[in-house]
Amino acid sequence: MNELRAASLRNVAMIGSRGAGKTSLAEALLFSAGAVPALGSVAQGTTVSDFEPEEHHRRTSVSTGLLRFSWNQTTITLLDTPGSLSLLGEPLAALEAVDAVIIVLSAGAGIRSELIRLWARVKERRLPCAFFVNEPEKNQPSVENLLAACRSDLEIAPIPMAIPIDNGASLEGVVDLMEQAAILSRPDAPKCQTSPIPEKLAAAAAEARKRLQEAAAEVDDRLLERYLSAGELTQQELTDGLRTGVHSGVLIPLYVGSALKNVGIVPLLNAIRDFLPSPEARTKTVPFPGLHPQSGDAVIRHGTHEEPFSGFIFKTIIDPFVGRLSYVRIVSGSLQADSTIFNASRKIKEKSGHLYALLGKKHTAVPSAGAGDIIAIGKLKDAQTGDTLCDERDPVSFGWPALPRPVLSFAIEPKSSADIDKVSLGLHKLIEEDPTLEFSRNPDTKEMVLSGMGQLHLDLALEKLHRKYGADVVIHTPKIPYRETIRSTAQAQGKYKKQTGGHGQYGDCWLELAPAARGAGFTFDNRIVGGVIPRNFIPAVEKGVVEAMHHGTLAGFPVVDVRVAVYDGSYHVVDSSEMSFKIAASMAFKKAMESAHPVLLEPMMTIEIDAPADHIGAVIGDLNSRRGRILHVEAKGHAELVKAVVPLAEIMTYTTTLNALTGGGGSYVMELARYEEVPREIAVKIVEEHKAARQTVAAQ
Repeated sequence: MNELRAASLRNVAMIGSRGAGKTSLAEALLFSAGAVPALGSVAQGTTVSDFEPEEHHRRTSVSTGLLRFSWNQTTITLLDTPGSLSLLGEPLAALEAVDAVIIVLSAGAGIRSELIRLWARVKERRLPCAFFVNEPEKNQPSVENLLAACRSDLEIAPIPMAIPIDNGASLEGVVDLMEQAAILSRPDAPKCQTSPIPEKLAAAAAEARKRLQEAAAEVDDRLLERYLSAGELTQQELTDGLRTGVHSGVLIPLYVGSALKNVGIVPLLNAIRDFLPSPEARTKTVPFPGLHPQSGDAVIRHGTHEEPFSGFIFKTIIDPFVGRLSYVRIVSGSLQADSTIFNASRKIKEKSGHLYALLGKKHTAVPSAGAGDIIAIGKLKDAQTGDTLCDERDPVSFGWPALPRPVLSFAIEPKSSADIDKVSLGLHKLIEEDPTLEFSRNPDTKEMVLSGMGQLHLDLALEKLHRKYGADVVIHTPKIPYRETIRSTAQAQGKYKKQTGGHGQYGDCWLELAPAARGAGFTFDNRIVGGVIPRNFIPAVEKGVVEAMHHGTLAGFPVVDVRVAVYDGSYHVVDSSEMSFKIAASMAFKKAMESAHPVLLEPMMTIEIDAPADHIGAVIGDLNSRRGRILHVEAKGHAELVKAVVPLAEIMTYTTTLNALTGGGGSYVMELARYEEVPREIAVKIVEEHKAARQTVAAQ
């Protein structure tokens, strides 16, 4: 019975660009399958998968929604993912948990960069997929352009499975090429009406059906022989050929319809059942690779009930009232509610709570789940996204992909002292939910910094911080972590002498400062001879230098890349102490810094920008205006990759600029490359600004 059940499961992620209509299509699938009584609306905030307040407010998906429903004895788990580039981590994580993909296209929007990135991951995981063109009647001249874009940008040629029936202004139905009938639907009724193909579309339907048969025949030599001898395939042979082609990735079926009007939905439901693979079929050809957590030996799971239990967490939800929910793809074996499981990623045992099947925010408790199921587990205390759960007697650890790194940062400050603990706790909980967020305290600027994938990503994080944890913050652009260094060698004496009623303080040392190679850091050399400074005071001299390096003489930034040597000095038998030599060393360092031609250094970032080819000139011109140096430009189909080195100060808020330059089609990643000297005219302004700021603070 378990084998029959596994064969009837379908796990499908729905991906596409923002505004393509993914959530509306998910709602139409639920309505046509009888899982919901009425067709919800994104505009009215009544869809099943968009239930978070942020989604209602913004009228767009911001988190992956799980939708489990049935269609013709098939249990479908649909993952409705966000389409914004700022939320790319959500669909990337969802792709790890599914066996197939539906890609939703808008005829007017075309192929955007976020979809190209997701398609690369779909190909990497060898996921079978189907395409759905939403509302083709609105942009009829653009449908052919869209298919051309699929061929050029995605390097695929989808096979049409349906022909739209429209009256020139609205979509009334579709011609289903598998059923060879017209399927007419209404937004107020889940059931569709079947009728003969309209005469005006008969010739086009016949030609499309012929191409469909040819495509199915070409995937199998036996079918090809049958097609050549008989002139056509039977309905079962056609279905079998298409299924084989879709499973292998050779064929990609293309459907059309209107999610808002519930048109063309039933053929897509049938395609999920007939052509997309079950977990059982998928893992026969593409098993889940893993490693033994102790030995590191390769372990393969084929996704059957007979194998030991294993699964992984691909999403975590933490709610102050509901608690923690872990979204889990069960790879093999079976799991009972309230059982003890082994977290192979953290090497600890965990007690699972209830198991839930999800339909948006509706949780239905289930007593058990088996291979291929996607469920939510309650109350896993220490487990996080990406962790592997398994049977301790037969452990395995599955890999987890590297998610995109943040590219936009804000410094945040609690609005009041009462919010300090709330902010820290809330942000750490949000990062557990969304690993593409980062929160840190900059040791140089002493600021709390929140980093994300874009403006929308960070805005959503702050909205959730307020709603879930009652914490409010003030945000501003982070300070640039400048550094100071020297360009020449200098010597100076530091002499600290203080007489009090009892023992006094006496320390005297001569230091030599010399520039070091960029990135070499700090070195200290003891050149004292003859005991002019006792050996036991030398560590105090070094400590005084290190403390003085925390605040340079130019603008108070840390000093780096300098060689310091103590070569002379004097001491007092009674009055000298470690403290006096530490102070003397600090004084000598500051004096020497002033005459060693101090300069300001700034962080330089290596940035890689992926942008449409027709916008690349504007991108390069903008980088040049930001003191950037172009390293190379590489063609990637209809896009180009630009690699450059740019000062961090010039690209702190580059996300907004790049969106404007590329019409939302560009994206980038960056990382610290090195520190370089700030141009003199810019350095003068920075020094003056920081001196003025220090004077203002001192006056207060």
